[in-house]
Amino acid sequence: MTRTEDEVAGLLLAAGGGRRLGGRPKALLTHRGRPLVEHAVGVLRAAGCTRIHVVLGAAADAVRETARLDGCVVVENPEWEHGMGTSLRAGLGSLAGTGARAALVSLVDQPGIGARAAGRVLAAYRDQESLVSAAYDGVRGHPVLFGAAHWAGVAASATGDRGARAYLAAHREAITLVECGDVARPHDIDTPEDLAHLE
Repeated sequence: MTRTEDEVAGLLLAAGGGRRLGGRPKALLTHRGRPLVEHAVGVLRAAGCTRIHVVLGAAADAVRETARLDGCVVVENPEWEHGMGTSLRAGLGSLAGTGARAALVSLVDQPGIGARAAGRVLAAYRDQESLVSAAYDGVRGHPVLFGAAHWAGVAASATGDRGARAYLAAHREAITLVECGDVARPHDIDTPEDLAHLE
């Protein structure tokens, strides 16, 4: 196990209820024959994360029963309906005391972002002050790596569906951007039309 693998935890936000998808929880959408949450965990593992925390919310019991999340720490967010910010806070809170010095945060509804992109962001980790983001044609996207020194600030500013956007905007100069547009497609699965991005 390398130092990076030991120090950077994967944090998957998978609590969304899929309001614009007619209430179909995103974690349970099918991608390559399995639940999307399973695919997203596999991406973090393949990128090099050995500790992975998965934040569930909508249909959490069904996700636990359907998806293979062996080896993951499952974190339930009872406030998931109040937006992604609550899941980010719950996930970062669950990492306290684990020894992790950074969190590589990914979203369950971006199946076009694979292990190569996540691995590039992970490779830019230096220490608990690190703040790293994937970029697509120069535009910041996911995944994002937050060194532990940033966790309290991120959690304090995470509201609604904006997640860490306000924190990242306020710390723009500190962010290391890692271009991933050549290896990933940052599509969100938000609407019925977006389901075409699933395989």
